[in-house]
Amino acid sequence: MAAAERGWSWCELLRFFYSLFFPGLIVCGAVCLCLIFILWIIRVLLRRKKNSASTGKKGKDQMVIAFFHPYCNAGGGGERVLWCALRALQKKYPAAEYVVYTGDVNVSGQQILDGAFRRFNIRLIHPVEFVFLRKRYLVEDSLYPYFTLLGQSLGSIFLGWEALMQRVPDIYIDSMGYAFTLPLFKYLGGCRVGSYVHYPTISTDMLSVVKNQNARFNNATFITRNPFLSKVKLIYYYLFAFIYGLVGSCSDIVMVNSSWTLNHILSLWKVGHCTNIVYPPCDVHTFLDIPLEEKKMAPGHLLVSVGQFRPEKNHPLQIRAFAKLLNMKKTESLPSLKLVLIGGCRNQDDEFRVNQLRRLCEELGIQEDVEFKINIPFDELKDYLSKGTIGLHTMWNEHFGIGVVECMAAGTIILAHNSGGPKLDIVIPYEGEVTGFLAESEEGYAKTMAHILSMSEEKRLQIRNNARASVSRFSDQEFEVTFLSSVEKLFK
Repeated sequence: MAAAERGWSWCELLRFFYSLFFPGLIVCGAVCLCLIFILWIIRVLLRRKKNSASTGKKGKDQMVIAFFHPYCNAGGGGERVLWCALRALQKKYPAAEYVVYTGDVNVSGQQILDGAFRRFNIRLIHPVEFVFLRKRYLVEDSLYPYFTLLGQSLGSIFLGWEALMQRVPDIYIDSMGYAFTLPLFKYLGGCRVGSYVHYPTISTDMLSVVKNQNARFNNATFITRNPFLSKVKLIYYYLFAFIYGLVGSCSDIVMVNSSWTLNHILSLWKVGHCTNIVYPPCDVHTFLDIPLEEKKMAPGHLLVSVGQFRPEKNHPLQIRAFAKLLNMKKTESLPSLKLVLIGGCRNQDDEFRVNQLRRLCEELGIQEDVEFKINIPFDELKDYLSKGTIGLHTMWNEHFGIGVVECMAAGTIILAHNSGGPKLDIVIPYEGEVTGFLAESEEGYAKTMAHILSMSEEKRLQIRNNARASVSRFSDQEFEVTFLSSVEKLFK
């Protein structure tokens, strides 16, 4: 009897849920339709706002081309891409109006342009409107100690919304890697959208690091030691990679900066039909007046590192390898050496990292042999490169490496990390001859530096000649040609 009652109650429960199925389906459908209608209304209002704002003084509509670059006043390779891209477009489409969405609210537009000229020797030929965004803190990694990728990506949506509310463009180009803004501008703003990807937000290499429980700057030790947490993070990464692929596929055209980035974007976004490699612009011609003959830093050699002070750049590896080299010098009678770390600081986090690096130098007892040059002008950077014997680079899976190219063009013998863009695209043989060196570990870097310093001046000169000849394919002129060819689809 009791069993019959339980069976009856289960049947009644199933009937109850079944009776709710169709009403629930209707409610869900109605909610979806309302949401679509609201989004359509927002899109119409935004387009009206755009049309009213883009009418020129002569009553003609002006095409508005916008770049989303919240850190445009930084001094890295991504910013060089931004200014060269703007300059190239202004040459070909002088009648268009140009907008840059930036979060650098503590400086004026003219100060940003002056900084671009001072750091990169680039001056635009037409005016640019800067739209200053107040919510840039939403994409700061310090705001998200956990689930950083997800937090920054969601934050970029709100930052993109702020940008869209202030200025609606015809063409939108994300030049800093905030792919989650692409559907926002495409489907709500009604824009043609493109993206220049320096580094995928997530990559198959990152998945393998978590899967193999390897400790990295973005994979904490307490997670690598716990199999359960590693599996949870791996699931989180796979889900994020899936969503990242969906939003990235909204892009009408995709430009990537290297073969390494291309391979990852193709596997994640699956948009091979509209994806091209556009090598970043490197001002190689500016360095051609530097003589390639042996440059002396009386009475020894200068080792130079060029790169922003970000955790992935792995400056501690350079310092530790240099300390090993100094220990080797005592036994191998190498000349006196000095390491100069040149880079840009974007915020307090970067400044904190520089202070940590200074403390590391003190711990290793080499503080007198290491100098830090932060946010220096371009002429000063060029001067250091002209005096350098070795150029150092230590980032694992660097997407490209503009600093690597600049070192090679200036005549410093490059020693880069054996991965990513430097390995696949830059430090490769030129006409069968050596153009530089690659390493991975502290020991490997120290031994290779000692090997370079022990070479004859004639051998080092030969490598410098090969390196300079090989980097001509990364010039500003080559970038302009390939960039304009890639974005042409957005103007049709």
